[in-house]
Amino acid sequence: MQKPPNATPWPAPRRLPVGGLHRMAWRELGAARGEPWLLLHGGPGGACQPGMLRPFDLRRQRVIAPDQRGAGASRPRGRTQGNHTLALVADLERLREQLGIQRWSVLAGSWGTVVALAYAQQHPARVPRLVLRGAFALTRREIGGLLLPSARRGQTLRAPAALWPVRPGDGVPVALQRLRQLIQNGTPGVASLRAWRGWGLRETADAAHGLRRSLRHAAHTGSPWANPIRREWAGLQRQQRRALARLPQPGVRRSDRAARTRYRVQAHYLLHRGFMRPGGLDRAVALLARERIPVDWVHGRFDAICPPANSARWAALGRRAGGPVVLHLPPSGHLGGEPTMLACLRACVRRSLP
Repeated sequence: MQKPPNATPWPAPRRLPVGGLHRMAWRELGAARGEPWLLLHGGPGGACQPGMLRPFDLRRQRVIAPDQRGAGASRPRGRTQGNHTLALVADLERLREQLGIQRWSVLAGSWGTVVALAYAQQHPARVPRLVLRGAFALTRREIGGLLLPSARRGQTLRAPAALWPVRPGDGVPVALQRLRQLIQNGTPGVASLRAWRGWGLRETADAAHGLRRSLRHAAHTGSPWANPIRREWAGLQRQQRRALARLPQPGVRRSDRAARTRYRVQAHYLLHRGFMRPGGLDRAVALLARERIPVDWVHGRFDAICPPANSARWAALGRRAGGPVVLHLPPSGHLGGEPTMLACLRACVRRSLP
């Protein structure tokens, strides 16, 4: 990822033993005595990136950015044994204790909102507030949208059918099992390369769908955000073209190895519906409301990956339970770096600063 101008240097990770063979990578940035924040990445299987720091004022805020088990710079890469949501929660609490932080606010996006809710439910006294972007509800519809060819009218095919191992008519469990089997193969073959390259292309195309709608809205309304969104859109288009060009190419590259690690973890978590019991996320939202923990639900109204209805429903649930809840629906897609989304996140995260 290209760093924005004057970006804070991205430090090498430190690693914390968290059980079994797992060592969780984490980075610390910003003011040593600043307001502490925990930054949780999406995925599953993603990693914290320098661009995720943009909502913060690093002169006055302290950011702890861990990579979850098996993901990013954590070791072993792609390991799924002993890897589940309660373990991720325990890892975060162990890290907080090691750093001597009494309480930290949480900024999380997409899959990270699941981890954030699970952590806050287990340790509400340690979380003064949360900013949750693009909440993921782990529904069959959302998981299927990441995997199955879309029949929606006008929807651009996310990857050439011949290069994607999932077919119309496959159910979500069948699709996940097929992808997981391909990704777990010890020796990458043509089908394995197609699987993880195609999966990455589909994610990029879904993100582009939301960004395209955001650009149309900005152009139609004469928004001052139109030009920044247009530049973001152009960059995403270039990324898609490169990914399409790589799809049929032989040979395993460094980016392929990283993708294989990411999607091995992602398939593991999606296959188990995030290791969350039915109603578990609703119960977490209700507990936060009872504990009077402020939550900013931030969801792009054009999000094509996680439906905005997720955040709207949980914000309503929190309000009914008496919680200090605010719902924000910026005219953006799913990505945290989109101009209107970033402006909203920045306002939320820095609101407590004098």
